[in-house]
Amino acid sequence: MNITDVRIRIVKKEDSKLKAVASITIDNCFVVHDIKVIEGAEGYFIAMPSRKTNDGEYKDIAHPINTETREFIKTEILKAFEEAKRAEA
Repeated sequence: MNITDVRIRIVKKEDSKLKAVASITIDNCFVVHDIKVIEGAEGYFIAMPSRKTNDGEYKDIAHPINTETREFIKTEILKAFEEAKRAEA
């Protein structure tokens, strides 16, 4: 699997833990939108696209099946996020 494109939209809300929203393209043929970049107590992390269920819980719509893939996606998105932040400065 190759991530062939990462697009970052910086979120400029004061006092928000949500810092950006990303879209990734996999192998030039599959896109996942609305991956959130969130600032946590131990640094930035990603949250996969989700929807709210009838009982108020959030369930991922799309997500990696294993840790290796999640880490790969996270690394690529956070790298693009840092580049986007530098470009804005």
